[in-house]
Amino acid sequence: MTKNFRDSLNERLTDPVFRAEWDALEPEFQIIRAMLDGRAAKGITQKELADITGINQADISKLENGNGNPSLRTLERIARGLDMRLKLEFVPA
Repeated sequence: MTKNFRDSLNERLTDPVFRAEWDALEPEFQIIRAMLDGRAAKGITQKELADITGINQADISKLENGNGNPSLRTLERIARGLDMRLKLEFVPA
């Protein structure tokens, strides 16, 4: 029987070290999800978002693939380009 990604991930998440690393990536995952969902809701491509925001399409691709390190200003430009606003929160650990 072959495992799918979700089954393998759930198995790995039982390891406390792996779980801590996974949880540490959650803010990045949230940004990626917000960008992908925002583009889908507007029905636009990365190139179209690049044209709207003035951010290079390759940089948008890097962000969506988890390979970028955006500044707050860049995130604000992306949010505006998606007709959204950026909201940051500090919550208890």
